[in-house]
Amino acid sequence: MAARRKALEAELAELARLRADPSGPGAEARLRAALAGRSSHLAAVAAEIAGAHELAGLTAELVAAFERLLIDPLRSDPACAGKSAVAEALYRIGAPEVTVYLRGIRHVQLEPVWGGKADTATALRGTCGLALVRVHYHDYLTELAELLADAEAPARRVAAQALAYSENPAAAPLLRLKALSGDADAQVLGECLLALLRIAPADSLDFVARFLDRPDADVADAAALALGSSRLTGALAVLTDWWERTLNAERRRSALLAIALLKHDAAVAYLVTHVAESAPAHAREAISALAVYRHDARLRDQVSAAVSARQDATLQKAFTDAWDGKT
Repeated sequence: MAARRKALEAELAELARLRADPSGPGAEARLRAALAGRSSHLAAVAAEIAGAHELAGLTAELVAAFERLLIDPLRSDPACAGKSAVAEALYRIGAPEVTVYLRGIRHVQLEPVWGGKADTATALRGTCGLALVRVHYHDYLTELAELLADAEAPARRVAAQALAYSENPAAAPLLRLKALSGDADAQVLGECLLALLRIAPADSLDFVARFLDRPDADVADAAALALGSSRLTGALAVLTDWWERTLNAERRRSALLAIALLKHDAAVAYLVTHVAESAPAHAREAISALAVYRHDARLRDQVSAAVSARQDATLQKAFTDAWDGKT
């Protein structure tokens, strides 16, 4: 056992040296050997190197490793680390290995944990969903529809991200249905709304805006974050209207943060105006929201000047705390 452990450590050390530059003499042979060996850990490390450097010449070995690790997977690939790394490498390479991706997106690997079992193949399913979009698989919408109903929230989130990645307006009805049906994880809902804003922006702004008034604060925040992350110019009017008509302090803070995330000149100007002219409570929230730009020296000077002009110690403290990283 000790000899085997030492041999594994030596192999890992060699792979670590290859990670920076796998183009030297004998490097590809070592990666091939690691992918073909019995250790899923070595195969995972070799796959990570192949993916990071987009070594398309190792595609056949990656596919073979994936198939081998599907046999008695709890024993051959605990935690699904090897298969996940292989799928990620093939995705990065852009390999059109549809058979691998279809097997991966449907693979569930339940492993014993304290108090029950846990599915360790969640990341694998998500990666394979993205890969099916990248290789233009003809029926990726069907596969992603199933992934959008996955038992695991991280897989559902990636399904929505993959639909956004597809840039296919045909996915909009599916995303609307999922958003309207709801999800126990608000982040899944947020990813669906953001995907809609990316694939069908003109038709989705009003739809996403409706979620701002949901009684569930997490849902409203997810919608605000989606609007801010969309960077759409039309989202500014939606978010400012929400800020002006809501009386809830937490939601007002969410609105201002989402406005900051838009990263438009008009959005920044709106927040700076709050700093300069609004009631101190609102000005402090705007200062905090603008802190996402704390590395922008020009804007820092602008916000600092607006704060100084107010001659309000609470605003000065809010600025120092937010912009100098004290909160």
